[in-house]
Amino acid sequence: MAGMGDGYVGTAQDAVRIRRLEKQREAERRKIQELKNKTASSKDQPGLLQFGSSTSEILETAFKKETVGLVTREEYVEKRVNIRSKIEEEEKEKLQKLQQEEEELQLQKLKKRKIKVDPRLSFSDDFENDNEEEEEENKEKESGRLGQRKFGKDPSVETSFLPDSEREAEEQAERERLRRQWLREQEQIKNETLEITYSYWDGTGHRRVIQVRKGDAIGEFLRAVQQQLSPEFREVRTTSVENLLYVKEDLIIPHQYSFYELIINKARGKSGPLFHFDVHEDVRTIADATIEKDESHAGKVVERHWYEKNKHIFPASRWEIYDPTKKWERYTIHGD
Repeated sequence: MAGMGDGYVGTAQDAVRIRRLEKQREAERRKIQELKNKTASSKDQPGLLQFGSSTSEILETAFKKETVGLVTREEYVEKRVNIRSKIEEEEKEKLQKLQQEEEELQLQKLKKRKIKVDPRLSFSDDFENDNEEEEEENKEKESGRLGQRKFGKDPSVETSFLPDSEREAEEQAERERLRRQWLREQEQIKNETLEITYSYWDGTGHRRVIQVRKGDAIGEFLRAVQQQLSPEFREVRTTSVENLLYVKEDLIIPHQYSFYELIINKARGKSGPLFHFDVHEDVRTIADATIEKDESHAGKVVERHWYEKNKHIFPASRWEIYDPTKKWERYTIHGD
């Protein structure tokens, strides 16, 4: 593009403005050249103005012609002032004429832009150059308006299957609210009191009852049992909590499991449920093999040393480690 270097960086609107200014300068150059050509023929004729000469040269030439011969000092000053004033007036007139011609040129351009031309006509190419700048400016403005315009949704169209950031944010907030509510409810359940009937087993049973929280782990339960049994049983008093075992429905429950986990998972043992901690028997008089037995036996607290010595003898021979992934068959009441 003329007038633009390779390193130019600007918007399309700046490029349009530059082309318009270059065309205006080209038109002014042509006018000045025409004025030079017109005045070249009258350059040798007597007069005050000669095109192409500077103001000082014109002033000196005119002043020399007016002061031929002897003149007084007052006449000398007066003629010089008169000649300068006349030259300045003529220059002002010339500038006004140039400005008037430039305004007329701008009016002609505006009139041409307003002309609507059918693009199917063969002579429409004559107007393309004049309207190119206007069209590019209009395109820039139109693209800016389109970029700022927002289109709304049609309320009659089903859009529930489309991604919606606001709806997803509301659903996420609702899920978080429900999660926190569920956690609060579970904490309340864990803090509830649980009464456990157990039997300290050293070959014979010594039944006791103790209260713990549902959220307590088996290890915490055994620590409370040790405190309860220590005054009566020396071997319990001298051992550690890690050496005490809790056996429920023929399964040895590891210390890390909590009563809450056994309850919510409806865990089952070999001879009954692990989520009931009282003692009751199934008192149904009619046998039904399709209905699960409703029995709960007292869990046993055993010292590990005794278990290692007697694990080959009943009932210790039936005991095994609790595995939550293992499913035990349901025990049912058999007929007489």
